[in-house]
Amino acid sequence: MKRGEIWFVELGLAEKPRPVLILSVDYLDHERAIVTYVPRTTSVRGTRFEVAHTDRRFKPGAFDAQGIGTVPTAKLTRHLANLDHTTFSAVENAVRLWLGL
Repeated sequence: MKRGEIWFVELGLAEKPRPVLILSVDYLDHERAIVTYVPRTTSVRGTRFEVAHTDRRFKPGAFDAQGIGTVPTAKLTRHLANLDHTTFSAVENAVRLWLGL
């Protein structure tokens, strides 16, 4: 699981499985095997924290910085794609905006 990759994640009973974008950097062997992600949604609301994403492999949607989360790597079940640098940069900016950084 690398920064900039899109993975399918099992978020548990409360939320449905969905694609997520990995934001976190690689962890070392002695560190926790977790990743921070931004979920991809098809329920777009047009907020300033969403970054539109179009790709033939996915339904039209967006990455929603308001849904940022962290999960153990065991919850990531399948690599789906690599995100282009321009869209990844826009997601980083949306996360900064959401967190006030």
